[in-house]
Amino acid sequence: MHQRLDWLTNHPQHSSMFAEWIHRQFAYEYVGQPLAEWQCEFAEGQANGNWQCLIALDQDRLLGGAALAKADLAQRPDLGPWLACVFVTPHARGQGLAERLIEGICARARENGVARIYLHTQDKRDYYAKRGWAVQERFQGWGKEQWLMAKNL
Repeated sequence: MHQRLDWLTNHPQHSSMFAEWIHRQFAYEYVGQPLAEWQCEFAEGQANGNWQCLIALDQDRLLGGAALAKADLAQRPDLGPWLACVFVTPHARGQGLAERLIEGICARARENGVARIYLHTQDKRDYYAKRGWAVQERFQGWGKEQWLMAKNL
C-alpha cells in the first residue's frame, strides 16, 4: 500500500465521503445536524479555513483524515484551534496513519504561528496522552464524560 498525505482542498471529490464517515463515527455530536447540511459545512470549511482537512490516500482511495478546526466545542469558543475529525478506515488502521495525520495537523498549526492546539475526546484520552497531549479538564457532553486536552507546539 502506498500511502500519502495531502490536503483535501486538492481532492475535493473526497469531501462528502469523509464528512459522511465523521458524521457516522461521531454520530452523538451530529444529532441535530442532518448529514447533507454537515457535508456542505465541511466542504465550505475547506475553502474558508474552518475545517482544514489533511487526508490519507492510497492511489486515489481515501483512507482517512484529520482536520485543523477553528472551533470544535460550542461551549468553549475561547479555545482553539482544534485537532478534530480524526478518522482512519478500519482496514487501514494499525499502521501509524492516524499519528501521521495528527502530526501533519500540528505542523500546519505551527506554520500558522499557533503555540497551543486543543482536542476533545470521549474514549481516546490514553492514546493522546501517550503522544504528548495533556488533560485540561473533564466535562459532560452528549450525555457522556468527555476530556478536553491540549498540546503545546
